Amino acid sequence: MQRQEVLAILDGTHPRLGRSVAFALDGLIVLSALAIAVETVPGLPRGWQFTLQVLEDVIIFVFASEYMVRLLSAPRKRDYALSFWGIIDLLAWLPALLLFLPATQAIRVLRLVRLLRLIKLFDTAPALHRLATAFGRVRAELVVWGVLSALLLYVAAVGIYVFENPAQPEVFSSIPAALWWSVVSFTTVGYGDMFPITPGGRIMTTFMLFIGLGIFAVPAAIVTTALLEAETNVRPRSRDRRSDADDSRDET
Repeated sequence: MQRQEVLAILDGTHPRLGRSVAFALDGLIVLSALAIAVETVPGLPRGWQFTLQVLEDVIIFVFASEYMVRLLSAPRKRDYALSFWGIIDLLAWLPALLLFLPATQAIRVLRLVRLLRLIKLFDTAPALHRLATAFGRVRAELVVWGVLSALLLYVAAVGIYVFENPAQPEVFSSIPAALWWSVVSFTTVGYGDMFPITPGGRIMTTFMLFIGLGIFAVPAAIVTTALLEAETNVRPRSRDRRSDADDSRDET
């Protein structure tokens, strides 16, 4: 079996196996996340503890094997080992393996690194790749939106400080403290720990709530447009790949 075919099987792009192997690996990642949550339950029966330990051993073996296969099949092994996904593939199993060593069992924080396995779900999902492509295309627009949002947050904090500080000096004690109110108001969460009592502050809060609704609508529209463009560009390439695969099968 050629190296390209091995990588295609792991990435879920193999013409015959499709995404079956990739889905199996994704299922192990989800099982690992569930196991991490279950093992924190106090008073867990010994049977469950043994099952979780066996599951962890299996997951370590599978992801360690996947990493070795990817490393051996990579055209440039050094580039893969130092790449983002190469490091994620390594961290998906190495910290858990280190916990078996007596010298590292006290470092309980290593268990949290296993959550990096969840990032591997992003590696083989075509929809997430399209989303990343869409974000890349509208990166400049999103940066401008982020800057404008930050400016609005600051202006709102200054405004509410001017209105509310004389009436509530302990609550709105400073502009940095008022920034928390700005964030809560823009996200329309309203925890209730900071709220205006003056007429000017309430009028301003009303305007800020409406602006907050629009703040999230703008990037949503931008990303949606980019996703539609990415989907339009992906479909012709997918049809071309399928036709090429059909042609190659006909020739054989």
